[in-house]
Amino acid sequence: MARIAQSKSRAITLAQTVSAAKAVPPAPRVTKSASLIALLKTKRGATLPEMMKATGWQQHSVRGFLAGTLKKRHGLEAISEKPEDGPRRYRLR
Repeated sequence: MARIAQSKSRAITLAQTVSAAKAVPPAPRVTKSASLIALLKTKRGATLPEMMKATGWQQHSVRGFLAGTLKKRHGLEAISEKPEDGPRRYRLR
């Protein structure tokens, strides 16, 4: 009789553990596109080197993302500003 109670107790504990694990939603997936969009949404925007560092992409890949993917897939438009005393910065409209 004690063995049955013990195995029921283990089964209940296991079921509680499994249900608790299912209750926690998985962490949202952070994509390279999402991280670039987050950089571009900031008030200051981002420079090309900052975007390259955030994604690990090469310069031409970042520019391709700005010109193509950002407009076509996400429906967003980036604007480019070149201050006299600093590097070119990109941000979302």
